[in-house]
Amino acid sequence: MERTGPTVRFSGLLAAVTAAVLAAGALVATAPAAGAADVDLARNGGFESGLDGWSCTAASGAVVSAPVHGGTKALKATPAGSDNARCSQTITVKPNSSYTLSAWVQGSYVYLGATGTGTTDVSTWTQSSGAWKQLTTTFRTGPSTTSVSVYTHGWYGTPAHYVDDLTLVGPGGDPVVIPAVPAGLKTTAITSSSMALSWNAVSGASGYNVYRGGAKVATATGPSATVTGLTPSTAYSFQVSATNAAGESAKSAAITATTTAGGGGGGDTKLPARALVGYLHSSFANGSGYTRMADVPDSWDVINLAFGEPTSVTSGDIRFSLCPVAECPNVESEAEFKAAIKAKQAAGKKVLISIGGQNGQVQLASTAARDAFVTSVSKIIDTYGLDGLDIDFEGHSLSLNTGDTDFRSPNSPVIVNLISAVKSLKAKYGSDFVLTMAPETFFVQLGYQFYGSGPWGGQDPRAGAYLPVIHALRDDLTLLHVQDYNSGPIMGLDNQYHTMGGADFHIAMTDMLLAGFPVAGDTTKVFPGLRPDQVAIGLPASTQAGNGHTTPAEVNKALNCLIKKTDCGSYQTRGTWSDLRGLMTWSINWDRFNNGEFSRNFDAYFGS
Repeated sequence: MERTGPTVRFSGLLAAVTAAVLAAGALVATAPAAGAADVDLARNGGFESGLDGWSCTAASGAVVSAPVHGGTKALKATPAGSDNARCSQTITVKPNSSYTLSAWVQGSYVYLGATGTGTTDVSTWTQSSGAWKQLTTTFRTGPSTTSVSVYTHGWYGTPAHYVDDLTLVGPGGDPVVIPAVPAGLKTTAITSSSMALSWNAVSGASGYNVYRGGAKVATATGPSATVTGLTPSTAYSFQVSATNAAGESAKSAAITATTTAGGGGGGDTKLPARALVGYLHSSFANGSGYTRMADVPDSWDVINLAFGEPTSVTSGDIRFSLCPVAECPNVESEAEFKAAIKAKQAAGKKVLISIGGQNGQVQLASTAARDAFVTSVSKIIDTYGLDGLDIDFEGHSLSLNTGDTDFRSPNSPVIVNLISAVKSLKAKYGSDFVLTMAPETFFVQLGYQFYGSGPWGGQDPRAGAYLPVIHALRDDLTLLHVQDYNSGPIMGLDNQYHTMGGADFHIAMTDMLLAGFPVAGDTTKVFPGLRPDQVAIGLPASTQAGNGHTTPAEVNKALNCLIKKTDCGSYQTRGTWSDLRGLMTWSINWDRFNNGEFSRNFDAYFGS
């Protein structure tokens, strides 16, 4: 969240991760000749059948008749905005085998590479190619690798490039067979309206189907899913099957479980079924102007006071004060501010202190900082009579130490101490304590591809760093509203990159939170999906508030897809998330500056 306006930080973070991944890859200019038993495994590598077999980001890929290197067709791919025009194909391979990847390219900054090799992913590129030029690299698959993804892409802001005659030469993969029946089906969390399920991963499975009473109700890419829309105090029977390109396994043995009698659970704290969350610039002013607490419109259900900030990065000592009169001439008095908070709470609203923001770097690197955090945040909550805490750690607040590779058991002090501090606050204030988080996509969804510094080191240690915090606090978490803005392209569960600013980005990013995903592609380390009532979509309220503003029409498409499974476009969600809690925005001030467009659209959509 920003004090002064949009600042694109993600591109630098993404570039750091990309550079690290490229640095770890093998850039090979020439390749050994293929063995006698090797074959070309790429499907439609000459693009003679259009884009058959290929998936391209957004509308970047098209097949043209000129220029071509061989045959009559070639791929033309055009980067646009934050889309680097990536086209990819998943290919079945053999474990412990060598492969040669080649393609003829034409244009500036054209890349060719392979991911999911099980060893070291590879990439090569050309800076400028006025004529057709062949790119070639080689790799060896890991001991359990049965498929890889090969890709080409350009670079941001560059003209269209061309690709033709792409080949992947090596031993053909074994025929795909129907996977085995999943075992170990169990419930991991139960509420009055949902059940979280998990089961043992099945070798060779690309997905799973979840059945309730014999009817398919959900799909998943990993061995976990959450079924929603259930009735309190009701018994349900569940089964699961495994799927891949060859078909679907038989259903597992059934388990039966009963929903609880109460509503919500896990930190629901009596929020409305559809909640609108907004940040109020309370300690500073910017181009949107200062809004007094008493003037916050009734549409807002959760009001996050921005911001509580530390006395120093590592002190853990958080301070909050109202905006100075010199900066905000219309600021209310402390007494008026406290009275307005009580009035909002009497009307059913929740008012929280938000810690961090763009300028508020918080690193709880020691137990002393942890304890200072608990003490100082408690003082703010008590002074203003607040309902809870919003964690908006950005920048360098959270990172993972080298070797900290499992989100389920973190050992990095800044992570462990934050979890401990929040649990202490929750224990102090009890079940009514409201806990929300507003991480950036870099710290959450990017974890599907990269986690910390990676198994070999060299990656940005902040990648996915919020995941252990969210996971450890999921039973205490009221709402997670990831900032779907100021973001670079992020890979979704469809293994395609999605770019901010439209419904597709919000659909793909939210679906990841609800369906869960393997962290850094490791199917033994699956981040379980959250309950839909724990999730809201984070957006900027206007074009001035942040990069990635989404029009009301596109916001409504995203809601239609996630809640009703309509208007989904090309992305297919892993479930129908009818209990999705709502929307968050930066900020209440910017929405008022924009004549209330964001909140009015929310009210109109949900019939408020």
